[in-house]
Amino acid sequence: MKTVLLAGGYGTRISEESQYKPKPMIEIGGKPILWHIMKEYSYYGFNEFIICAGYKQYVIKEWFADYFLHNSDITFDFTNGKNEQIVHDQHCEPWKVTVIDTGLNTMTGGRIKRIQKYVGNEPFMMTYGDGVCDVDIKKLIEFHQSHGKIATLTAVMLVQQKGVLDIGGNNAVKSFREKSNNDGAPINAGYMVLNPEIFDYIDGDDTVFEKTPLERLAEEGQLMSYMHKGFWQCMDTKREMITLESYLENGTAPWKKWED
Repeated sequence: MKTVLLAGGYGTRISEESQYKPKPMIEIGGKPILWHIMKEYSYYGFNEFIICAGYKQYVIKEWFADYFLHNSDITFDFTNGKNEQIVHDQHCEPWKVTVIDTGLNTMTGGRIKRIQKYVGNEPFMMTYGDGVCDVDIKKLIEFHQSHGKIATLTAVMLVQQKGVLDIGGNNAVKSFREKSNNDGAPINAGYMVLNPEIFDYIDGDDTVFEKTPLERLAEEGQLMSYMHKGFWQCMDTKREMITLESYLENGTAPWKKWED
């Protein structure tokens, strides 16, 4: 099963970094967050990726073009007037990566529609290129296959950030308490499994996947949620980038299940 990664947005909320590279290429732990997401899927045996690029898409292509070289022990032999390269050992993952320029201003649904021919007529996985999670991918797929609907998204609880107030009719605060995990609301964390019928729900470049397609699927009873109670964190801001970096520095990154 192929994995589609959305990696074409501008990343304006983390412009300190994204002015130089696409947000999915911003590094945590010395590697782009996109690499970390791919390693998650690879851990479960899924090694074929389709990357929907857009903003500064050449950065993604160049990074993968150099990946084998940067992760190999190589002899460069110029003694015979040639540039002969001898690979002694390489440390790359068994990945097949297709990077597609899906346009600079294309919406999320439009990006998915543009890579239809690379997916083919088969179910596929899809997620966003700016968030990591410790969801069990194999259990997610088993859940999707069990219900027979078109789409499954992974849902996580968004924890309330502030204290909770109980306000009476006269605007008096009747009670106050600190937030708890029970105050959260489920949100779409990505990590989706989609049947090929999903392409019929997308009109073109201007389609925002999270609006009309998902709303229509929900209305038709074709959208299911896989509740994940573990770790999930997006990287929309510099603060969130620093948080993810600290997990890696401390050796406590929940999404990092692979061995170095």
